[in-house]
Amino acid sequence: MLLAIDTATRMLGVALHDGARVLCESTWYGAGHHTTELAPEVGLAMSRVGVEPAALTAVAVALGPGSYTGLRIGLALAKGLSLSYSLQVVGIPTLDILASPQPPREGPMLAVMQAGRGRVAGVWYKWSRKGWSARKGALNLRWEEILGELKQTTYICGELDAESRETLRKAEFVELAPPALCVRRPSVLAELALEKVRQGKPEDPAKLAPIYLDNNSA
Repeated sequence: MLLAIDTATRMLGVALHDGARVLCESTWYGAGHHTTELAPEVGLAMSRVGVEPAALTAVAVALGPGSYTGLRIGLALAKGLSLSYSLQVVGIPTLDILASPQPPREGPMLAVMQAGRGRVAGVWYKWSRKGWSARKGALNLRWEEILGELKQTTYICGELDAESRETLRKAEFVELAPPALCVRRPSVLAELALEKVRQGKPEDPAKLAPIYLDNNSA
């Protein structure tokens, strides 16, 4: 049984996956109260499914980029559970969780999340028979910088508020993902982590660290 935890932004999520089924999944837009919301939500998920922490075999966590506080809270709980119950722990980059379930396409894809001060964290992805793979690490950019570089139709998914969507609808070379495909699903996080567990790639909890966005990225 694997528990997935995503606290990278104000959109939080938890899921329980037994390797064959998603037994429970919950996502919600919080008000920044990660500390008070996360543990009760994990407890509620386990209560609904009828399992105790001792039944867990692994825990997965979104590594970032994301908010400084949010990432630390998720990692702290994941590491605490791992050490308390001798669980394997797996970290997955935040935007990989968003990119993985997007439909295949020939052109480029940009997965984004809000980075504050009018900026977004974005990762460029390319499709192959193995799925979506990141072309490089996360960049910290303004929309005008991104749109100025587009030379072909680009699929954009992620945390897009109403203002961002309106800006992108008017832009050339942009195809927007629908809102339902712009939610990071903790069940996807669970399945990405399960694949790493099956490949024998668990992480050392002591060395697992958040991925913070470089404010000087360009």
